[in-house]
Amino acid sequence: MTAFLSELFGTMILVLLGDGVVANAVLSKTKGNNSGLIVIASGWAIAVFIGVVVSAKGSMSHLNPAITIAMAAFNGFPWSQVPVYIAGQILGAMLGAGLVWLSYKKHFDDTPEHDLKLAVFCTIPAIRNSFYNFLSEMIATFVLVFGILYFAKPSSPIGSIDAIPVALLVLGIGLSLGGTTGYAINPARDLGPRIMHCILPLKNKGTSDWAYSWIPVLGPVTGALLAAFVFTLLAVH
Repeated sequence: MTAFLSELFGTMILVLLGDGVVANAVLSKTKGNNSGLIVIASGWAIAVFIGVVVSAKGSMSHLNPAITIAMAAFNGFPWSQVPVYIAGQILGAMLGAGLVWLSYKKHFDDTPEHDLKLAVFCTIPAIRNSFYNFLSEMIATFVLVFGILYFAKPSSPIGSIDAIPVALLVLGIGLSLGGTTGYAINPARDLGPRIMHCILPLKNKGTSDWAYSWIPVLGPVTGALLAAFVFTLLAVH
């Protein structure tokens, strides 16, 4: 239960601050309207920092199903705990997205563009191409997990992560690799809020774009597994 709650509240804060900075940047009549990618990437980096700090003691701060699955496949994390972690992550992401909607309710109402409302909750590709969008998510998540594995303290079989290097890593990914798909790099961060977009009573919200939703789930999982596999090879040799 401790691990579940840690993942839930850590991911909730991650998405609250991460989706919150997107809302501030893209919704109508906000103080941060049109502030751009640098602000969004910086906000997400801070969101990761706080999320990791909050959940470090209780669950070692996975906050991401792709990381949890990769740790189970290659780094000794018990498979029996995988459903518990992923459930906490997705529910936490849903709660975080719901709080963003409450915080920016009037701005959602005053924003006519459907795609801007959706962008607050989940990722949308700049150029829609399933192969290249998948590849972008896979590469970005490879960098994320590969870096995290090197940041992890060797005294722990799973890794106890320092929040600052991970936040800087996410900032770098956002600035360097975030222009193609919006760098979900986390299935829970995309899927949980997308579900909330679907069920919340948003004014003129349009579609939740379920046709695209598999890419920010399977792309990150593939990239995370590949990163953990390569890390294992390098660690052995």
